[in-house]
Amino acid sequence: MNIRSLRIFVYVMEEGTLARAADRMHLSQSAASRQLALLEQEFDVSLFSRDQKRLIPTPQAETFYPEALSLLAQIDDLPTVFGQMNQEMRSPLRIVSQTRIANGLVLPAIAEFAAVHPDQPVKLEIMLRRDLGRRIMHQRFDICVSALPLPVEKLDPIPLGATTLCIALARGHPLASRKRLGPPDMRGVPYIALDDATVMRRLIDSKVVGLDKPAYEVSVGTAAYRLVHGGLGFAFADSVSIDPELADGIVLIPWEQTLTIEFGYFVAERRVTEPAAHAFGEILKRQFRCKSGQR
Repeated sequence: MNIRSLRIFVYVMEEGTLARAADRMHLSQSAASRQLALLEQEFDVSLFSRDQKRLIPTPQAETFYPEALSLLAQIDDLPTVFGQMNQEMRSPLRIVSQTRIANGLVLPAIAEFAAVHPDQPVKLEIMLRRDLGRRIMHQRFDICVSALPLPVEKLDPIPLGATTLCIALARGHPLASRKRLGPPDMRGVPYIALDDATVMRRLIDSKVVGLDKPAYEVSVGTAAYRLVHGGLGFAFADSVSIDPELADGIVLIPWEQTLTIEFGYFVAERRVTEPAAHAFGEILKRQFRCKSGQR
């Protein structure tokens, strides 16, 4: 099996277009197309159908995708680093967090965890949700925190709860005193959107009509909220994802339409750090309830 072809297939599944997959592989679009064709020819299977510029996965592609992730995880794990720099140190608690909730939820939870477990080292990796699949398949983590569903099937996450999206505006904005907002209110106000590869953007695009086209598009929520804080426009956000240092300068105003996103975490079992991971999970639950106004 051609490993490059396998990676192109996985990237197309994750990105939705051949162009984006080719960019991630640093290939031309024609070269990426050839690699994908080689994979289909090798196994005599059709993996995608075309709809304008997008590639639509066939049922065979959907079935093969988790297997492809597993294969790449095994391949990428071949150059495993043996041993540790200091055998006497305790194994670090390896936390993998989706970018969207790292600053607002996970980092405050780490601070609380450190106060209770000062001798437990912690290693935090922050990544886009679309990259979590391979990290989970690698099994190089102890606890993974993300929007649900997790990007890998056959996992049983522990739910944290759901957040309701609001409109984030700079505190001094003319609309900041409104009790509720809808699409007509936002006309002419620059829209700061996450890119269309994110779960939140897809939810908004599928449920909300009447918004202006984004004036700014960013790949992570933190960047969007900093632009909001600077008075450049509005973004969709919730109380869990807002950076604590930005919270005083941003107001969250209910949106007329209920849009919710669920969050949870998954603990890798049978690890020496499993008790620490569950302890951290309990802190996540308390932090989430507090920040989302749940009891």
